[in-house]
Amino acid sequence: MFHIVVSDPLAEVGLAVLRADDVRLTAPGKMDRGSLLETIGDADALIVRSGTQVDREVIECGDALKIIGRAGVGVDNIDLAAATERGIIVMNAPSANTNATTEHALALMLALARHVPQGHASLAAGEWARKRYKGFELRGKTLGLVGAGRIGREVGVRALAFGMRVVSYDPYVPAETVRELGFEPVEELDDLLAVADIVTLHALVTPETTGMINGAAIAKMKDGARLVNVARGALVDEAALVAALDEGKLAGAALDVYAQEPPEGSPLIGHPNVVHTPHLAASTAEAQSLVSTLIAEQVLNALRGDQPRDVVNPEVLDRLT
Repeated sequence: MFHIVVSDPLAEVGLAVLRADDVRLTAPGKMDRGSLLETIGDADALIVRSGTQVDREVIECGDALKIIGRAGVGVDNIDLAAATERGIIVMNAPSANTNATTEHALALMLALARHVPQGHASLAAGEWARKRYKGFELRGKTLGLVGAGRIGREVGVRALAFGMRVVSYDPYVPAETVRELGFEPVEELDDLLAVADIVTLHALVTPETTGMINGAAIAKMKDGARLVNVARGALVDEAALVAALDEGKLAGAALDVYAQEPPEGSPLIGHPNVVHTPHLAASTAEAQSLVSTLIAEQVLNALRGDQPRDVVNPEVLDRLT
């Protein structure tokens, strides 16, 4: 009987998949670090969301650990190097959140364009400030996609439906692939920043991409451009972003993710030119159900000996064959 630990809240449909199998399931909801360290020792698999930090200490306490499943896309809360050293497979569920995150990116873009949060707050306060909140139309504007993976492509396709020009930068995606979608690929990030009215971020956090939108990058953006981030907060130098907003270099930003979450004391929160949400991009009923079901099925299948899916550290598989 496999022992599976779920240390973050998982949708009931995913838990039901696990319970239907012959496994010992430890899933108390949100598990504190002490409980996790006490429980992980004989676990065959650990399933987490973004709330659990699976660092080297946790991994080294998992004497029987074979699989870490991330119910979501980003694995920056998992020490991949430590897991790989121990021969532990790390897998995610990259397709489950695609539609939800795509729609949230568009929601933030439209809210930014039409001052939706500010107009709502003003009217709720008893004002009727129609002239104060003049917006702009997406039609005819240039959208710059930083990252043309699953989510970036879906955002771009929807932007085309708004009548936008879409320019994309992704050194890992062939130019012909994005041309077929109607996008204009560029070879350098600077080329995208120079022409985009709105820049949206859809990149993974790596040593190369951390802080990629910094003061130097912002200086190359068009005056009055806007930034949308539903990927990871670490992609943006937040101090540089605040300075650009205060100085008027950038007209606005829409953020769902932050360098520190919750973003306590961040000057971005409450800034008059920032639309912000608390990491809601994947928070739809449909996405939560799908991601929970997918990761539960993937973990069970891998434990049974089936070929693992969506493995983030595939070098481990070479050792197992």
